[in-house]
Amino acid sequence: MFCRLQPNVDTRQKQLAAWCSLVLSYCRQRKLYTLDVLEAQESPVFNNKKIERKLSVEAIQVVFEELRKKGNLEWLDKNKSRCLIMWRRPEEWGKLIYQWVSKNGMVNSVFTLYELSNGDDTENEEFHGLEDWMLLRSLQALQTDGKAEIISMDDGKGVKFF
Repeated sequence: MFCRLQPNVDTRQKQLAAWCSLVLSYCRQRKLYTLDVLEAQESPVFNNKKIERKLSVEAIQVVFEELRKKGNLEWLDKNKSRCLIMWRRPEEWGKLIYQWVSKNGMVNSVFTLYELSNGDDTENEEFHGLEDWMLLRSLQALQTDGKAEIISMDDGKGVKFF
């Protein structure tokens, strides 16, 4: 049953893997980057209203902890009630952004963070609408790889691609 965690270790691992996949797919489809455990409990992922069953907050935290171990989640507080969800890791976002920059001949160009995540030119790209914290981490990953440099600008931060 999906409405409670299974006691058998093998079954539980398969169940947690399925939950993790479901949570990441749900967040990706809705472009969610932050989650609240109590709000998540009311979402269709953890709450089946037809049969009036939902996963407990404790069980949801176990699922989220599994996502944290896999590098897809970071807790925002000590109580583990809110988290950042990374259905795509910063390195993966960085790769997508750099592919777009290269494909459009924009290497050696400077962009504001707003232009990248909300500009007209990126409207049809997967990274359009990316939250600032994830965009910045993605650009930091590119900076580590020597493909970009994050710079300060009058109105905030920008990035130059190499």
